[in-house]
Amino acid sequence: MRPLTRSAQVSRGINARDLYRSLRRRARLGLLFLVLLVLAVLTGAPFVYMITGSFKLNAEIFSYPLHFLPREPTLSNYIRLLNGSEIPFVRQFFNSAVIAVNQTLLSLLIASLVGWGFAKYEFRGKRPLFVFLLATLMFPYQVTLVPLFLLMVRLGWLDTYWAVIIPGSLSAFGAFFMRQSMLAVPNELLDAARIDGSSEFGLYWRVGLPLSGPALSVLAVLTFLGAWNDYLWPLIVLRTAEKFTYPVGLATLVGLYKVEYGMILAGAFLATLPILAIFVLGRNQFVAGLTAGAIKG
Repeated sequence: MRPLTRSAQVSRGINARDLYRSLRRRARLGLLFLVLLVLAVLTGAPFVYMITGSFKLNAEIFSYPLHFLPREPTLSNYIRLLNGSEIPFVRQFFNSAVIAVNQTLLSLLIASLVGWGFAKYEFRGKRPLFVFLLATLMFPYQVTLVPLFLLMVRLGWLDTYWAVIIPGSLSAFGAFFMRQSMLAVPNELLDAARIDGSSEFGLYWRVGLPLSGPALSVLAVLTFLGAWNDYLWPLIVLRTAEKFTYPVGLATLVGLYKVEYGMILAGAFLATLPILAIFVLGRNQFVAGLTAGAIKG
């Protein structure tokens, strides 16, 4: 048997190292996949149980051992919820939609106007004012609850939509977010529009907003989600069941001696449908806005 040449020995060593690296890379990918799978199960399990639990009666929800799929599926939770036998859920769902849509539109208008002013205009006190705007982000929302409540009392807005819409539409984060996006609008376009006779508001409306579409989409989704799921502030300023939003309405199903868990799960599932629809329809704009923000740093 002839001994291996030096080149053959080197080739065999290289092949062994390549095989080792390949196995190690596959092991890492397998471990990463396993970790992601566990995280996906832990994240999705509560959502799946919310859906399946909405088709169970309270007795089955508390049965032991725990099981995800209902043994005797029933629509009674949805029927009781939608016919208003316990709470006016349809009305409260409509209230949430009205508040969330109007708050989102008003927030986009205010945030884009403020962001446009900080991004494209120079005026005295601009830097201190912008620093003050950012400083307000450091204060927790709960600090403003008492002053805002007293202001709503003075304005006579308690138990009205305005008490929820107006405070929620004033967002320092939204103004900062739009300012960062509108900084990327080329000043040459604005100069060309001015030469063509455009007004200052026309620059904002016809140039700034169209070029900030992805950022507006991201802010719209974030604002809508915050308004749609808000519980604390509507609980404070809304007094009657017909004006409640759906989170406050579902909370009333938690009684002193009985909790309607099946109806709560059914209401929570129905409340996720608009959010899923918005994300599916606007996912391209949302991802484009996040990507643009990441590239701009």
